[in-house]
Amino acid sequence: MTHPLLDLAPLSAAHFASIEDRVARLLSTEQDVLITQGEALLPLEGAIRGAAGPGTTALNVITGPYGQTFGDWLRDCGATVYDLAVPFHTAVTAAQIQEAFAEHPEIDFVSLVHAEAATGNTNPVAEIGEAVRAHGALFYLDAVASIGAEPVLPDAWGVDLCVIGAQKAMGGPAGVSAVSVSARAWARMAANPHAPRRSYLSLLDWKERWIDGGRRALLHAPAQLEMLALEACVVRIEEEGLDTVMSRHAAAAAATREGVLALGAGFEPYVYEASAAAPVATTLRTPVGVDASAVVARALAADPSLPLAAGGGALAKEMIRVNHYGPAATLDSVQSSLSALRAALAEG
Repeated sequence: MTHPLLDLAPLSAAHFASIEDRVARLLSTEQDVLITQGEALLPLEGAIRGAAGPGTTALNVITGPYGQTFGDWLRDCGATVYDLAVPFHTAVTAAQIQEAFAEHPEIDFVSLVHAEAATGNTNPVAEIGEAVRAHGALFYLDAVASIGAEPVLPDAWGVDLCVIGAQKAMGGPAGVSAVSVSARAWARMAANPHAPRRSYLSLLDWKERWIDGGRRALLHAPAQLEMLALEACVVRIEEEGLDTVMSRHAAAAAATREGVLALGAGFEPYVYEASAAAPVATTLRTPVGVDASAVVARALAADPSLPLAAGGGALAKEMIRVNHYGPAATLDSVQSSLSALRAALAEG
């Protein structure tokens, strides 16, 4: 007995390439785009290990937990790393980036997260990209959470390595991701003797055996379900219109911030300034003495479908995250989430 999700014909190289082209159009980029067969941590780590090594001097911006991870990878590669950490309730500025360049002119690599879904902030990449371009450093950007919720423009912003994932604002699968790679980034990798080769982490393998070969022969059998799901979610964005999708996320974020203030009882937005708040998710601080994880647990017990989560790690007791992304980027979803939080707080 055939099954539509099991008995799939092999994905052809031409079909694979056509999905890459759709992702490139989503990013408005002329750079090479690779779809990587795994969750976004695969290209995030692969891009760092390909482009950085002994002799690299990196500025690693930390506005949330992923920035900390990137710094660990860079150090493991042998790079000299200067961390620029800002409070998680705010965003980094281009002026802070320029100050770091003035203090350490040898910096030749900058790593940054665009939107931190875990902490609810977003960084002004256009302005930062201008500063990085003027300095001449390679610019690496994690846009996994931001793509679909706000503009992501690698070419216009001078981003050399831009990693995206489909599982948040795009409303797609978690098991497939993509990275756009500039000519400068390819040159840096090719000159790096420590770049992964003959490895699942190797972007150079894909360039030499896929892109340079005219995208006619795949390196291995792709994950068909994830590839087809990625194609379907990009098509859905194309049909709705990217601007409409981003507007929907922005409206959900604005409604959440307004609703958090209306809740009263000590709730407040975790990210102080609206301009620094990510449209993909809104974080809020619970009242003094109220355990955020307990409030979320009560709300989810009443309705497990709500896009709510407590903060991670040390933030679990004080932060609640409203994940209004993808299908949940609606005013109904926001209203249901805030009503449930109000009821859960009253129960406590």
